[in-house]
Amino acid sequence: MAREKITYVSLFADESIHPMYEKALETVREKYLGRHYPIFIGQEEVVSEDGEFEERSPIDTSIVVGYFQRANVKHVRKAIDVAEEAFQKWSRTSWKSRVEIMRRAAEIIDQRKFEIAAIITFEVGKNRLEALAECWEAIDALKYYADLMEANNGYERELGPGGPGERCRMAARPYGVWFVISPFNFPFMLPNGMIQGALITGNTVVFKPTSEAPLAGLLLYQAFRDAGVPPGVINYLTGPGEVFEDEVTSNPKVAGIAFTGSRDVGMTLFRKFMTRQPYPKPIILEMGSKNPALVTAKADIKKAVMGVVRAAFGFCGQKCSATSRLYVHRSIMDKFLEELVKETSSLKVGDPRNRDVFMGPVVNRRALENYMLYVEQAKKSGGRVLYGGEVLRGDNYGRGFYVQPTIITGLPRSHEIWKKELFLPILLVDAFDTLEEAVREANDTEYGLTAGIFSEDEDEVRYFFENIEFGVTYANRRGGATTGAWPGAQTFVGWKASGATGKGIGGPHYLLTFLREQSRTVVVE
Repeated sequence: MAREKITYVSLFADESIHPMYEKALETVREKYLGRHYPIFIGQEEVVSEDGEFEERSPIDTSIVVGYFQRANVKHVRKAIDVAEEAFQKWSRTSWKSRVEIMRRAAEIIDQRKFEIAAIITFEVGKNRLEALAECWEAIDALKYYADLMEANNGYERELGPGGPGERCRMAARPYGVWFVISPFNFPFMLPNGMIQGALITGNTVVFKPTSEAPLAGLLLYQAFRDAGVPPGVINYLTGPGEVFEDEVTSNPKVAGIAFTGSRDVGMTLFRKFMTRQPYPKPIILEMGSKNPALVTAKADIKKAVMGVVRAAFGFCGQKCSATSRLYVHRSIMDKFLEELVKETSSLKVGDPRNRDVFMGPVVNRRALENYMLYVEQAKKSGGRVLYGGEVLRGDNYGRGFYVQPTIITGLPRSHEIWKKELFLPILLVDAFDTLEEAVREANDTEYGLTAGIFSEDEDEVRYFFENIEFGVTYANRRGGATTGAWPGAQTFVGWKASGATGKGIGGPHYLLTFLREQSRTVVVE
C-alpha cells in the first residue's frame, strides 16, 4: 500500500492525534453515551420485547456506555431469514462493485476513526494509541482485501482444457449466510476482518458483537451500511450469547460461522455445528493461545525486555497474541529479570483517556476476580511475585477494574497456570539451559497462535522457526515479542487449538475460507 504503516513509533511522533482524540472523547460523551440502541434486521430498527441490558465502562463504572437490546431466538431466526433472502442479489452483484463498497467503508472509518477509538476506550479500556491503531488496522485490512480481490480477478480463472473442445473455467462462489461472533479485546478490528471477508466474497452476514462492546460493533455496522452494503446483507444483533448458540448451530439456513473468542465457546460451536447441520459447513475459529517468548544468551537484552513488556502488558495482556510464558537462558536470567522488573515498574496504569497511561483497566469484575485468584494460586504453589500482584484501589482507581502488571517466577511448569490462557497481565518466567529445551517447553501446549524469540544468532533463529509449533512467529521484535500482526504483513493464523482452518486473517489465503470453487466446462466442438 502507498501509505506508510501505522506503528506505535509513528503514532507517538504525530502530535496532532492527541487534540483530535481528546475532542472525540467529548463528542462521544455527548453523542453516544447513555443512549438506547436498537438491533437492525434488514431495514427495520427493532426493540426487543425481552428488554435491554446496560453496559458500563470498566474505566469508571459510574459511566453508562449505553442500553442495548436483548435479542431472542425470534430475532435471530428472522435475521437469518432476511440475510438468506438478501444473499440472492448480493451474491450476484459484481465482485468489482463489492470491492468499491469495501473501499468506501475504509474511507468512512478513516473519517470517523477518532470517535471510534474513543468509544473503544470507553467500552473496553484501551489506551488511545492502541485504540487508534485498531482503527488503522481495520482500514488497512479493507484496502488489502480489496486489492487482493482485484489481483485475483475475483478468484475466477481459465483452466484446462481437460479434453478436445473443452473450455474450462474455475469460478469461486460464496456459501450464503455467515454468522459472525466477535470478542471484546479488538471490538472493531476483529469483527471488521470477519465481516469484510464474508461480504467482499458475496456472502451475507448476521453480526453479533460481544456484550462487552456492542457500541463499537454498531459503529462498524453503520460504516458498512453507509458505504453501500444493502439492508439485510448485514444485520446487527445484541444480547447474551446463550440465546444465539442453539439457533445458529442448528438453523439449516446458516452457511458458515466466523468466531473469535475463547476455546471453550469455539469448540462448543464447532461440535454443535458439525453435528446439527445436514452436511459439513465451514467454520472459522480463532480461539486464543498461551504464547511463549524465548530469550537466549545471545539476545540483545534491552530489545528483548522492551518486546516482552509491550507484548505481555499491552492492553492488560487481554490479547490472544499476548506473551504469557517467558523462557530465559539461565546465564542471563538474573540480569534480564532485573531489567524486566525495572521496565515494568515504569509503566503507567490508570485511566486510559489520559495520554501518559500505558495500561488501563481489565475489562470487567470477573476479570479482576480471576486476576486475584490466579495470583493467589501461584503464590500457594511456590510461585514468587517479582513485581505486581495487587489490585489498585483508591481515588484514582476506585470505580474501575485496575490491577498491576505482574511477573511471577518459580512456579512449577506442570502448574495449570502455565497451560491455561489467563487473558490478564500475568507473565510467568522460567530459566532454560538449551535452546532445544526452550522450544520443547514452548511447544508443550495445545495452543499454537503466536511465539517469539530474541537472539542475535542466525542459527538459533533458524532453529526456532523450523521447530516452533505456532502459526505467527517473530524474531527480535522490539515492538512486541508476540504481538502486532498487520494486514498484508503477518498472516494471523492459529495452529492446533488456536484455529480451525490453517489460513489466517491478514494473509493472502483468508478470503478463500469464505468461498467454494465451481468448475465450469463448456464443450465448443
